[in-house]
Amino acid sequence: MSSTLSNYDAFVIGSGPNGLAAAIALAQQGLKVKIFEAKDTVGGGTRTQELMESGFKHDICSAVHPTALSSPFFKSLPLKDYGLEWIHPDFPVAHPLDNGEAVIAEKSFENTLERLGADSKNYRKLFKDFIDSWEYLSKDLFGTLRIPNHPLAMMRFGWYGMFSSNLLSNSFFKLEQTKAYFAGLAAHSILPLENAFTASFGLVLGTTVHSVGWPIAKNGSHSITKALAGFFQFLGGEIELNTHIQSLDEFPSDKPILFDLTPQQVITIADNKIPDSLKDKLLRFNYGPGAFKVDFALSEPVPWLNEDCKKAGTLHLGGSMKEISHSEKEVWKGIHSEKPYVLVSQPSLFDESRAPEGKHVLWSYCHVPNGSTENMEERIINQIERYAPGFRDIIISTSTMNAMDFEKYNPNYIGGDINGGAQNLKQLFGRPLLKWDPYKLPVDHLYICSSSTPPGGGVHGMSGFNAARSVLKNEFGIKLTL
Repeated sequence: MSSTLSNYDAFVIGSGPNGLAAAIALAQQGLKVKIFEAKDTVGGGTRTQELMESGFKHDICSAVHPTALSSPFFKSLPLKDYGLEWIHPDFPVAHPLDNGEAVIAEKSFENTLERLGADSKNYRKLFKDFIDSWEYLSKDLFGTLRIPNHPLAMMRFGWYGMFSSNLLSNSFFKLEQTKAYFAGLAAHSILPLENAFTASFGLVLGTTVHSVGWPIAKNGSHSITKALAGFFQFLGGEIELNTHIQSLDEFPSDKPILFDLTPQQVITIADNKIPDSLKDKLLRFNYGPGAFKVDFALSEPVPWLNEDCKKAGTLHLGGSMKEISHSEKEVWKGIHSEKPYVLVSQPSLFDESRAPEGKHVLWSYCHVPNGSTENMEERIINQIERYAPGFRDIIISTSTMNAMDFEKYNPNYIGGDINGGAQNLKQLFGRPLLKWDPYKLPVDHLYICSSSTPPGGGVHGMSGFNAARSVLKNEFGIKLTL
């Protein structure tokens, strides 16, 4: 096998969005690249399958993709030519409340301001500059640790982003519903909302609502990685499926290898190449809470009390800021919340290919302690029923994944951690190691290109692109920019 592999310039282990992005960036420079994927399809966290009923297509992991549309690298690729089509729901995000009202975030910034009442002035003050500068601000936010290309915009973002979500929200907003909405955005961080820098997650996601929207991929999330794989193969790249790499013994010792894997798996595969001191550092990499997911096949659309919620692609269920903050803090204490913060996506309202005529799919998950095997299905249904009485009556069937099921499905999800490692302050920039080039391991020709490197979790491919840039510079003397 090694003699055959000597014909390639670089190798990528894993075909999630980051692995594919890294491979594409290398292939675009004329390198001969081969990807190895353990499963029978590419995709990592972006796969779409019929889980229960024929014709009901469920996104297994990721479902809604504001960071994909924001990705500087993805925007540079002709993915539309390879079948990727984005669908924008009528409303990107809804946050229903107990009184039947809801905070509705429209892609139109001005329309959203009209809905926010007493908080519209400060919402404008907080978000307007970020929205206007998102085209170039996103390049710094998704880039590597370096002097920013747009220091003033980054300075303003850093000033507000360094606060806790709770502190920033209480400082800017008067209305409890606006605070609840911002908490729902920030809770995507899977961190306690009183932690420093959690505001940055709310700012990024709140900005994308109005700058690019929160789209779904037509025919499901797998369309994203199918398009990436198609373009990679057009460039001459090769993908070998059903190949579980367990060691590097048969790989050429002088060719770069990029791991679209977490540090724990890298240690397992590259064991004899990694010194004990480095193993110790990588083993100290911290994994965050896990996820519990329920997929639903429904006989009709969800009967949300609030009519506008029936037009939203994504919903955040969790009540007030105080309630969301409490449930997210419980997860870090090893507690399974009785009223968890639940993320919901209802793609079949906008993409008829996802379910039989008149029927629907619903995607939902909540956060749980790392390694959890507890069944949260009833608690998730209770949270949906809370804002949509009668929901139970329209359920045809369900499929669940606990945190350890996530790890079994995708070994990158250690203990169910879908972000490839906790995105706390220590690991926000220094992941998996605190160094100027976190993608290059201090071992000859070995690199990490997964979400365990900056900028972290999400379907954006920028960890892969940044790792490829490191490979090109260090191995081939090529300087790559976007």
